[in-house]
Amino acid sequence: MRFNPTDIAGVAVIDLQEHRDDRGFFARSFCQDEFTEHGLLPIVAQCNISYNHVAGTLRGMHYQLPPATEAKLVRCIAGAIVDQIVDLRPDSPTFRQHVTVELSAANRRSLYVPPMFAHGYQTLVDDTEVLYQVSERYTPGMERGLRYDDPALALQWPMPVGAISAKDASWPLLETAGVGA
Repeated sequence: MRFNPTDIAGVAVIDLQEHRDDRGFFARSFCQDEFTEHGLLPIVAQCNISYNHVAGTLRGMHYQLPPATEAKLVRCIAGAIVDQIVDLRPDSPTFRQHVTVELSAANRRSLYVPPMFAHGYQTLVDDTEVLYQVSERYTPGMERGLRYDDPALALQWPMPVGAISAKDASWPLLETAGVGA
């Protein structure tokens, strides 16, 4: 794996190192030792898959509070998404800044999302599937979210939102969510 750091500490875009032959290729997509060497949390407590019927579907912006904060390794295994994460670590010099990356079945990239980052994505094509490896189990009482269209976040989505859950559409704005207060 090639770990590509971003402008926000602790966030990495991970590319596969493909070992090709006449059959195709083989690549490692996760290794506890390599994640530890790069300062990333190497725990997988749960794996999730989301399937999205139509392009323009938006999921997010989700996070969990302590003591159930989650690190995520996100990979698009069919189709393509634009994935965005927002730093919600109150003591971070990049608090409220975001990283945007395109993940697709074609580019085989993954995004490492540290704990206390809001996470969301929009599908770019129909029939998109996303795989998440998560460091903590889903804990409903600790789940929170922010509005995908919050002016304070200034997230730019590549297309109009075509489908979104009522829950995701009604998350609070950052200023009223009590994040970092």
